[in-house]
Amino acid sequence: MPPTLASLVQHSALKLTVRAGADRLDTPVRWAHASELADPVPYMDGGELLLVTATNLDAENTESMRRYVRRLAGAGVAGVGFAVGVNYEAIPAALLDAAEEAGLPLLEVPRRTPFLAISKAVSAAIAADQYRAVTAGFEAQRELTKAALAGDGPADLLARLAAHIDGWAALYDTSGAVLAAAPDWAARRAARLTPDVERLRDRPAPASVVVGDSEDRVELQSLGTGRRARGALAVGTGAALGTAERYAVHSAVALLTLTTARSRSLQGAEQRLGAAVLRMLLAGQPDHARSVAGDLYGGLLDAPFRLLIAEAAAPAGSDLLTETMEAAAARSGEALLLVPEGERVVVLAADGGTAVAACAAYAEAQDDRAPREGVAEDSDVIVGLSAPCGPIAVSAAYKQAEQALSVARRRGRALVEHEELAAGSVLPLLADDAVRAFADGMLRALYEHDAKGRGDLVASLRAWLSRHGQWDAAAADLGVHRHTLRYRMRRVEEILGRSLDDPDVRMELWLALKATEAAAPPEE
Repeated sequence: MPPTLASLVQHSALKLTVRAGADRLDTPVRWAHASELADPVPYMDGGELLLVTATNLDAENTESMRRYVRRLAGAGVAGVGFAVGVNYEAIPAALLDAAEEAGLPLLEVPRRTPFLAISKAVSAAIAADQYRAVTAGFEAQRELTKAALAGDGPADLLARLAAHIDGWAALYDTSGAVLAAAPDWAARRAARLTPDVERLRDRPAPASVVVGDSEDRVELQSLGTGRRARGALAVGTGAALGTAERYAVHSAVALLTLTTARSRSLQGAEQRLGAAVLRMLLAGQPDHARSVAGDLYGGLLDAPFRLLIAEAAAPAGSDLLTETMEAAAARSGEALLLVPEGERVVVLAADGGTAVAACAAYAEAQDDRAPREGVAEDSDVIVGLSAPCGPIAVSAAYKQAEQALSVARRRGRALVEHEELAAGSVLPLLADDAVRAFADGMLRALYEHDAKGRGDLVASLRAWLSRHGQWDAAAADLGVHRHTLRYRMRRVEEILGRSLDDPDVRMELWLALKATEAAAPPEE
């Protein structure tokens, strides 16, 4: 603890006597300073014990002393030490009354106690307090380092940190989820800070922020040294951190950052192994892939899994998605094979697992935001997700994910599953610009013919195709004679230069008509 007025009064060699403000002797003293200026406030920082002999003070003037003391109290001066037997044999009543009125501690300094002795006592106490703080900080560093090297995870480190700061501590992953907390009751309190952790994550590391109030003060520290934070540490205390506590927190941040960096290096090696496994699976060598996967990915290949391909306009989008999936998989103990592939990321994840669910939730949040904001963000991604598969079908799953990704890109959606395409209709795919351009080019001559009032070839073609070439049924739909319809279809063949007997031609014309309908504005 730093020196206080009480500790100075109790110092047997100083012989100080309390004359006013006895209820405020627990005030910390940052320094002891002698000044005979009528107004020393401009030269004060706050927390000083001001030592005076009243050489330049009108110490017996009530109003003058009231103004003087009021100024000192307002500047945060810890107290006044008045030397008796120099200019005054006793503390003037005006000064004593002003100090009592303002609640400013006033100490009587006997003539035989030099101001220098008081300054030395304060300096020695401050030095001793700093030494204790540094010693405690080093002890905390040793304990925290021992906990980090034990390899039992962050729980022990957080428990020791919480004990050193006399509060609580919590560790967050990159998504803002609580990985560990100490004591156990702190997990619920830490979970409420996830929005603050998410905001801190978007700032370059290292970064910190203080939230809460004086009774529930929480300091958040980002972990990592790169472009993006790799997690966050929260420490909750009832007051601002002291020197020893600050040492402990800084040590914990450094150790957790090193642990995170070591984990990232490990993940890099795992990614290289995962890339080799993926190449073997795509090459149709599931047995070799299983041998290479070993214990790391072997469990993933033993059950149905999904293959997803994620693509982002900016690296931050892929980083956030993969970090979210990694955090979800880590919490549930799932294996996750993740391979960067140029601007994209290929992932194998357990079907029905938490990683796939986290990916879907991330995409859903992006879709919910996009209609309101109307612009893409660095965190935006598009994802194509395959159907469940096993090791022998990874090549097909990759194609499925590619197809789903292409559809997601065209539809402006964050995630599309291949099962949606297999179970749905092909018609939504006709909204593609290239398909519409094909349709316009194929049908333009027919539309130009009809625009000149020389027949309704487009409507006749649509009716004939919808009736699978049945002349009577199509003619009835149009309200014309079947010979009229036959004539119109011959004109269609002449204008297009293609035979309607060819099934490929009929298919292309039908898709062109459907694409034209999809592009047409809705009727009022």
